[in-house]
Amino acid sequence: MIEEQKKLIPFIIGGILLYLLSASVSYAAFRFLSGPVIPGLISPLPVEEARTRVDLTAPKTEACPLNGKMFTLGEKQIWQKWRPLTVMLENHADARPQSGLSKADVVYEAVAEGGITRFLAVYYCGAAAEDVLIGPVRSARTYYLDLASEYGDYPLYAHVGGANKPGPANALGQIGSYGWLAKGNDLNQFSLGFPTFWRDYERLGRPVATEHTMYTTTDKLYEVAHQRGLDAKDDEGNQWDENWQSWRFKDDASERGDVGDIKFNFWSGYEEYEVNWQYDQGNNQYLRFNGGQAHKDLNNEEQLKAKVIIVQFMREKGPIDELKHLLYTTTGTGKAIVFQDGQAIQATWAKAKRQDRTVFKDSKGKEIELNRGPIWIEIVPAGKEVSY
Repeated sequence: MIEEQKKLIPFIIGGILLYLLSASVSYAAFRFLSGPVIPGLISPLPVEEARTRVDLTAPKTEACPLNGKMFTLGEKQIWQKWRPLTVMLENHADARPQSGLSKADVVYEAVAEGGITRFLAVYYCGAAAEDVLIGPVRSARTYYLDLASEYGDYPLYAHVGGANKPGPANALGQIGSYGWLAKGNDLNQFSLGFPTFWRDYERLGRPVATEHTMYTTTDKLYEVAHQRGLDAKDDEGNQWDENWQSWRFKDDASERGDVGDIKFNFWSGYEEYEVNWQYDQGNNQYLRFNGGQAHKDLNNEEQLKAKVIIVQFMREKGPIDELKHLLYTTTGTGKAIVFQDGQAIQATWAKAKRQDRTVFKDSKGKEIELNRGPIWIEIVPAGKEVSY
C-alpha cells in the first residue's frame, strides 16, 4: 500500500504544478485582454462634482478642439481631463433610432458589410455636460481603426468584438499590433462586460434581435480609462494631444448658398441606407434623413444635424473573404466634397499614414476652414454619384 502511494506522489505533484501553470497562463491572458491595471487605490473619475459647477447659460467662450464648437468654461474644465472616446455604433435599419449620436463631436459613416453602414462616433466636448447613453454598440472593422487613430496618442476605442479572420481585415489582430491592448485604450465589451456594457432588449419598446441591444455610457467608458491610467495624460505623463493636429475652424458665413438637398447611396439597391442631408438655411445646419425617414436620436427625439458634411470618396475593395469583410483605402489622397454654409466645395483629402490627421483642401490647395459644430464624414466608394 505504502509503495503504491509513493508511486502516486509524482503524479500528484505534477498535477498541482500543471494546475498552477494553467492558472498563471489564464491570469496573464485575462490581464492582457482586459488591459493594464494601475497599482494602488485609484479614486473614481471626478466628473459628477465638476458637473454641478457647470452653468450652461454661461458665455460660450471655449472652442472644442475636435469641431470648433463653442462651449462654456465649465465644460472645458471637464473635457480637458480626458482623451477622445471613439465608439462603434451600428446603423442596421432595425437598430434605428440609435442613442447618443446627437452628442458626438464628429461622426464617420461607412459600409461595414453587405451594404449596411456603421458609425464611428467621436466623443470629447459634447459629453462634458452629461453622461451620454450610447447604443447599439457593434464590432470593430479595420478601417475604423484608421479613423480612430487620428485622435491623438492611444484614443479610446469602444466596440463589441470584431473581425478576426487572419488577413488584412483582421481588426482584432491589428488592435493588438498597434499596442492598444497593452496600453489599455481598447475598450472591448468581450473583456469588460457588465456593468460597463449591458443589453437592453426593450430599447425600442419592442423586442429586437440581440445584435441590436448592446449599450454603454460615456462616463462608464471614461471610468475604465481612468482606472487604466488613461486620462488626458497616460500613466507615464504623456498628453494625448502632444503631437495631434486639429482642423481649422471658422464662424458661419454671413452670405449663404442654396445647396439644400444632398443625397447619395453607398451601394446601389440599398435604399434603406440612402442618406439625405437637407439644408436648414435659417440655422445654417443640415438635417439628416436615412432611408427616407428623419433620423433621430432615441435619447432626446431630436433629428440628427450637422454644421459640416464631408463626403469623402475612398477606394473600396471587397468583399475579400466569405465573411464579406471590406477594405477602404484610408491613406493617400482622394476626392471629397465639403458642404457648409449652403455651398458645395470641391475638395481633395490627404492622409500620409494611419496616425495622421486627414486634411481637406480646396481646388487651390488651401486647407478648408470648417464651420464650428458637429461634423459628419460620409465615406462613399469612389465613383459613386452624389446629387445636390
